[in-house]
Amino acid sequence: MGTPQKNLAKRVDFCYNMTVMERRVHFFVSRKNVLTWLMALCMVGSAVARIVITGVKGIGYSQEVWSQIVLPVAATLLFVLIALINGKEMFYKTAIPVWLMGLYFAVRPHVLIAGPFEMSLYIICIFFLCVLYTTITSGKLRYAWLLLPMFAAPLAAIAYYYSIAGDQRSVMLMASLPDILLFAGCLLLVFAIRVHSDGQYHPTWGDRNDGRKIRTLAPMAQITAYFQVERNTCSNLFEESFEISHIDRYIRQKRREGLTDFGITHVLLAAYVRGVAKYPQLNRFISGQKVYSRGNDIQYCMVVKKDMTLESPDTSIKVHLTPYDTAIDVYHKLNAAVEEVKKSQELDSGIDNLIQYFNLIPGVVLKFVVWLLKLLDYFGCLPKFLLELSPFHGSLFFTSMGSLGIRPIYHHLYDFGNIPAFGAFGCKRKAIEVQEDGTLLQKKYIDVKFVLDERIVDGYYYATFFKYYRRLLAHPEVLDNPPEEVIRDID
Repeated sequence: MGTPQKNLAKRVDFCYNMTVMERRVHFFVSRKNVLTWLMALCMVGSAVARIVITGVKGIGYSQEVWSQIVLPVAATLLFVLIALINGKEMFYKTAIPVWLMGLYFAVRPHVLIAGPFEMSLYIICIFFLCVLYTTITSGKLRYAWLLLPMFAAPLAAIAYYYSIAGDQRSVMLMASLPDILLFAGCLLLVFAIRVHSDGQYHPTWGDRNDGRKIRTLAPMAQITAYFQVERNTCSNLFEESFEISHIDRYIRQKRREGLTDFGITHVLLAAYVRGVAKYPQLNRFISGQKVYSRGNDIQYCMVVKKDMTLESPDTSIKVHLTPYDTAIDVYHKLNAAVEEVKKSQELDSGIDNLIQYFNLIPGVVLKFVVWLLKLLDYFGCLPKFLLELSPFHGSLFFTSMGSLGIRPIYHHLYDFGNIPAFGAFGCKRKAIEVQEDGTLLQKKYIDVKFVLDERIVDGYYYATFFKYYRRLLAHPEVLDNPPEEVIRDID
């Protein structure tokens, strides 16, 4: 049983989440549904039929090849790929090939449309249908069955013209076969659409591969990143010292329990993770002048050296943590990642291998490649595998200066990528302090310095977090158990 305040907070959080889920609908299609595969079969058949029939008829101009074959075939196959590969989480992206197909229907020759008024009305109808599809699949309209008339109407029109075609029925049927298969596949897809009922957030337009867009920020918070563009010019420096006698006892206890490599890095990181469970806005980042949240994915980055020598190579690793992780979870995840890159004589992590390929590119071309990567990152279009390899994309970069025998430094943030916090801690130090009774007492401290992106949260939020962080480090034993509650960031 929790305190009345905690119980009230849980009820408020539950009601908030229920309200969010009630106004959010997330559609998906599953590869386990036979209707999804029938849809894919019809769509692929439509693309093949379009190529074969157009090839038999012949096209004399290259621009017609692009508009009458390449465009519709590419749109159809792209629809199938999105539905089969990303239909579980990103079904809304099928709107992209729908708009491409709408463009095809708008530019292809229309023998049945006589005048400019009818043509304008026809294009307006296509535009409306594309907007309707995008609105429904993005969850703004709750009823997927509204797509039925959208796809049934073209089939009804084809059936009507077939009934009045007379002797030309066979020719018309052959010419309309790609469209019949296309809209038949779309109709099957409507019956395959399901609604996510797991109560979890699922991506939609505006989200990135590595985070969801925060859409309910205050107006000033939404526009700040447009005035303060570079991450390093928006950095706040924070320094704190922690008395660690109790942390040392905690570390010794964990080592006696079998966690032989357990150290202060694990404690500091586990406390940060527990802090994010209570203050989830620390797991935000700025990208493309927008604010995003990583949700429960806390991506911790660090540099690893094989040996503590000048000649020893180093590399970066990324560890995925969650707000539910305990100190033991953090220990096992971090050590597993470190051991993975130390297996070979040379540190050959994925990012090192990727950079080796970049080094083969001539300097002038490499500048363009880097510019292109920054552009893709700005619009959230970097592939997932690049985001996973990149040490510049994450929740926190944390480094130990203590292992080098020096005090911590203020390490700058990276303008490329989206890491909003860089922490460093130094070697242990001793201090003699005068107690209230006038006696002298020797205590052990560790100094920690953070460089923080001020645009993700305000100063009050940071201050509240670090006061909680201090309390956690004063009682590290609480990190042995999962948090009682994990608070969700706002939408």
